[in-house]
Amino acid sequence: MTKELQAIIFDLDGVITDTAEYHYLAWKQLGEDVGVPFTREFNEELKGVSRMDSLEKILALGNKHNDFTADEKMSLAEKKNEHYVSLIQNISPTDILPKIEELIVDIKKMGLKLGLASVSKNALAVMSSLGLKEQFDVIVDAATIKKGKPDPEIFLRAAELLNVDPKACIGIEDAAAGVDSIKGAGMFAVGVGSEQSLSKADIVYASTSELSLKKIIEVYNK
Repeated sequence: MTKELQAIIFDLDGVITDTAEYHYLAWKQLGEDVGVPFTREFNEELKGVSRMDSLEKILALGNKHNDFTADEKMSLAEKKNEHYVSLIQNISPTDILPKIEELIVDIKKMGLKLGLASVSKNALAVMSSLGLKEQFDVIVDAATIKKGKPDPEIFLRAAELLNVDPKACIGIEDAAAGVDSIKGAGMFAVGVGSEQSLSKADIVYASTSELSLKKIIEVYNK
């Protein structure tokens, strides 16, 4: 890398906390409501994808993408979100994934800036419930961008608000769309999950419990 590391930008769902199950349950309910049942396998395609794009994927799965007006689709997306919000009411600091708090401490000790790039419109509420909101210098969510992942806009916006060069940033993601977003922004990508699905990442860890800032920086500096 040509730039000295200045910031680390996290995704939220599946990296800091696992709200993926709540998203799955909320989408599953909505799918059943409109007659489009789907599997957990299909749900993997929705990870890191914006709410409206996820809805379009579900409707296309059931060949129902032309059955609803734009306003009706907005209402369906809002219905899903209301269900999701009700499911995440009980999130607390105990739901922070393994090693994340330790990683944040290490990042702070190094004097690096901390950013969050989440397509969730509930990112601020979730981060508050986790007790992590004040730890982050910048939180960019779906409300502040025009294009969702895999477009690089969200990570570029986070770098802009942190006042750092994107090339001096590391992004951490658990979804292929998120890794594409990081790489599209010109950043170093850390994947959490399957090496097969996150093959475009610069380094991949099977779970957050394996994350090592020292190792990540070693690879970043190569």
